[in-house]
Amino acid sequence: MIPTPEFSLAPLGDSALVLAFAPCIDPELNDCVHAIAAALLETLGSDRVECVPAYHTLTVHFDPLLDDFESLSQAIASLPANHDVAQGIARDIVLPVCYDARLAPDLAAVAEHTGLDVEALVHLHCTADYRVYFLGFKPGFAYLGGLPDVLHMPRKESPRLNVPAGSVGIGGAQTGIYPGPSPGGWQLIGRTPICLFDLQQAPPSFLQPGDRLRIQRIGFGEFIAMGGTP
Repeated sequence: MIPTPEFSLAPLGDSALVLAFAPCIDPELNDCVHAIAAALLETLGSDRVECVPAYHTLTVHFDPLLDDFESLSQAIASLPANHDVAQGIARDIVLPVCYDARLAPDLAAVAEHTGLDVEALVHLHCTADYRVYFLGFKPGFAYLGGLPDVLHMPRKESPRLNVPAGSVGIGGAQTGIYPGPSPGGWQLIGRTPICLFDLQQAPPSFLQPGDRLRIQRIGFGEFIAMGGTP
């Protein structure tokens, strides 16, 4: 059971509201976000509300012909003060990542920023324990908590127009993985050959919120052999 800390509720237009805890990246707060989302869906049903969890917020979309901010706020207030965290949802995932310079255009810059040599940087990054806090930015983009403090680095001042699928980047205190080609401003330090988003799969996203993630470092040849594209 999770005791629910204080939160605020605010309308988001006429068809959504935002529940917000204290603004920080914290696994227990994130557990509360997901627990409330699960409880709300169990109480009202997925045909009535859609829940979009983030680090410390939960956006609840609803049909304004059926509900409004006041009725949804009351439904949330009526939930039990403690919520069960769904068991068996979180998975242990091992994701292969190649840190070869041909796939990591910002690796040297991150090493210079942190004061580490490249090998020490890669070792720290690939031996950390990560948690998928939520998916956002684009379908299947995983925001990972657990990045060692020494590896924190601001995003690029000028985003790239095209980041390859599978790119592993650092943005501030987070690591993120691009599921498909897109613009992006994160510092790119590696790439995975694994397909992270496939509409033919159910669910389409390879990674899910709550997953525990560890990285398996692979070489460039392994990356190519596993279907990666340089």
